[in-house]
Amino acid sequence: MFTEEILAAPPVTLPVDILRFNTCGSVDNGKSTLIGRLLYDSKSIMEDQLEALERSTDITGGGTINLANLTDGLRAEREQGITIDVAYRYFATPRRKFIIADTPGHVQYTRNMVTGASNANVSIVLVDARLGVIEQSRRHTAIASLLRIPHLVVAINKMDLVGWSEARFHEIREQFEAFLPRLDLKDVKFIPISALHGDNVVTPSSNTPWYPGPTLLGHLESVHIGSDWNLNGFRLPVQWVNRPNHPTDARLYDFRGYSGQIAGGIVRPGQQVIVMPAGLVTTVKEIWTYDGSVPEAFCPQSITLVLADDIDAGRGSMIIGLDHHTGTGTDLQAKVCWMHTRPLERGRKYFLKHTTSTVQAVVTELTHRLNIGTLEPEPAPAALAMNDLGEIRLRVAQPLYYDSYAVNRLTGSFILIEPGTNTTVAAGMLLPAREAVKPELGDFRI
Repeated sequence: MFTEEILAAPPVTLPVDILRFNTCGSVDNGKSTLIGRLLYDSKSIMEDQLEALERSTDITGGGTINLANLTDGLRAEREQGITIDVAYRYFATPRRKFIIADTPGHVQYTRNMVTGASNANVSIVLVDARLGVIEQSRRHTAIASLLRIPHLVVAINKMDLVGWSEARFHEIREQFEAFLPRLDLKDVKFIPISALHGDNVVTPSSNTPWYPGPTLLGHLESVHIGSDWNLNGFRLPVQWVNRPNHPTDARLYDFRGYSGQIAGGIVRPGQQVIVMPAGLVTTVKEIWTYDGSVPEAFCPQSITLVLADDIDAGRGSMIIGLDHHTGTGTDLQAKVCWMHTRPLERGRKYFLKHTTSTVQAVVTELTHRLNIGTLEPEPAPAALAMNDLGEIRLRVAQPLYYDSYAVNRLTGSFILIEPGTNTTVAAGMLLPAREAVKPELGDFRI
């Protein structure tokens, strides 16, 4: 069932967009149960899913439906009552469509949490009302800050086990607010809930007359995400060159377009752009999408761009607006989450994948490791172990064209890949560039 506000609003007049969110927190804080409750109470479970859920009660015991089984699909997860892998679920209300990532709580699965949260608009950190803020609460909040997730919800769960105490709710809130100023988080919401019983998840609870709202779903439906994408500087990493050579359509016979997903900004026909690494300036002639030619496009649409001049560009090239230049260089500084059992050490060589470009890279320095307990940097560590967060310096074989992660999450992120095994060993966030692309207008002339 939906909230009264949703039922009262005419669906045809409501804007429908997509919100991505992840749940995180320590083991047994109720992440999977919360997602199951959201799906169950919003009537987003198919009949066959519900039947399978009822059949799974023999695994969990007790003879009652375990809502966590909607996301905990592995048998090991059900038997141990924990989440191991990232699970994605989808549901919709008249106001919004949602993509959920249920991420693990164990310290050893922090790398999975980073993967699931990397594209989130909202991160929900669950806290057990009995335990309060623990190390994993701080760890996952720090990761949400590191990933620049725009909106954070602290869901204080299992309030029924502390007698719906208002004093306990405010005590935990004060514990969080004590270290939040040390992180770069601007939009933080605290909500008291019981995922098991559904209080304040989809419908308001009579057990919290001291809490004015909104419910968790009400907040997810109303949180503003329109400004989460960077629309200031146009960026198009080229995925491939589109040459349809249509046999009957003369317009498409000699067609040459550069296809990819816009990673920042807005583009219109007539706009001047520079194609890197060629360094050639030209003009946008046409913009094509699946629906045909359009007068403008913006992040994160997938488009095919037709330029006024024939330029040698392909996968790994980047088309950049002249109004906002990117940084460029071969010496990079970045924050990373290390994901491999073998520690990261100075001098190791990897492949670095950034947007559509893959280049060779070597780690030249380990600047510091973040102490999750104190949120203080530990200078010059000898290595970064699995799930460590730290700052490093890299040198790449070819210049990258990028923004800092704080400015643009799409052009400021990368992964490190181990040669030989093709294993992803780190997720990285680039720090501000030392240099900027400053082309002279008229660099390209036929």
